Amino acid sequence: MNMISLQKTNTIGVIGSGAMGSGIAQVAAAAGENVVLYDSSTAALQKAKASLDATLKKLAEKGKMRAEEANAVLSRIRFASDLGEFSGCGLVIEAIIEDLQVKQKVFSELEAIVTGDCVLATNTSSLPVTAIASACAQPARVIGIHFFNPAPLLPLVEIIPSSFTDAALPARAKSLMEKWKKVPVIAKDTPGFIVNRVARPFYSEAIRIYEEGFVGQQGQGFATIDWAMKEFGGFKMGPFELMDLIGNDVNYTVTETVWKQFFFDPKYKPSLTQKRLFEARLFGKKTGRGYYDYSRPMPEPLKDITLGENICWRVLVMLINEAADALYYGVAAKEDIDLAMTKGVNYPKGLLKWADEKGIEFCLQTMDRLYAEYGEDRYRASVQLRKMVREGKRKFYE
Repeated sequence: MNMISLQKTNTIGVIGSGAMGSGIAQVAAAAGENVVLYDSSTAALQKAKASLDATLKKLAEKGKMRAEEANAVLSRIRFASDLGEFSGCGLVIEAIIEDLQVKQKVFSELEAIVTGDCVLATNTSSLPVTAIASACAQPARVIGIHFFNPAPLLPLVEIIPSSFTDAALPARAKSLMEKWKKVPVIAKDTPGFIVNRVARPFYSEAIRIYEEGFVGQQGQGFATIDWAMKEFGGFKMGPFELMDLIGNDVNYTVTETVWKQFFFDPKYKPSLTQKRLFEARLFGKKTGRGYYDYSRPMPEPLKDITLGENICWRVLVMLINEAADALYYGVAAKEDIDLAMTKGVNYPKGLLKWADEKGIEFCLQTMDRLYAEYGEDRYRASVQLRKMVREGKRKFYE
């Protein structure tokens, strides 16, 4: 099987004209590719076209691209409501609802339309690429190419080969993403891949700290934890701000999916606090209320330095522990793990490099202390950390 040749005659197909699909179409078209953007809803397509037009005009007004260039990008995107339009594509990227059966059905239908050497990619953030590929007669052509939202702004792309994927395909997909001016990393087909696996404690441990009640109740508690992570960790957004921005429907669904795919491992267990928000449809900024009520002034945090440092390091060590676990189980190379967190979710530095600065032994002692205090498996230390301390290895990067 040949990866698309990157010639102008090749066309990129994108399925789904929502924010993610439209963003991927914009990225590809900006890189000079001809794009077919498909949606079964003509109303959704019209909305996507208007949104892309407005976005590109705004970029031109801000001087980030010339007006002629903005017009050229839009002209390279064809809007289609018939899957048959993909017949000439060299690569089709699916960016639809996170539902395995729906994705399998779409991929199966695509195979009857595209040529034999067309690559089929899924933008799934949490479903197994192998399971999606299993619906295909030619599963070797299927690969995960996971962008982050908003796709035109966030540079990271996770490349995920399935158990079936042709061995040469990941490197070719990586080259294509580099041509599109993205930062690609290669990840194993495990739940959450790199980012959505390693980042789970940023949310779950923050919620757990809130539920323990010593940071204040409701808005003040959320604000205190957000303040701590920004003030002492250097994060651009705190976990509750970020969950409200992402959407508690999206974040909770990913959390629950990862937990189930890890056979209900307590490390990834969702919280009732988030589940209740999800059930109440308080999804965050898009609904006007989530962890915060956006119709009111933002609550003031408890700016206690000792409290803030303790909160920050508890969450950070949990993140470092998860990154170490990802390395131990071969999810990705250490450089790709750190790159994924800085380029995918804007962490101020790579977690494994952060561990080197703070000290591997400190991280292990913190995890052991949490485990001794709570007696819960969610606080079990990574074998990677324990092994490094036992062998006298002080750093991931030496």
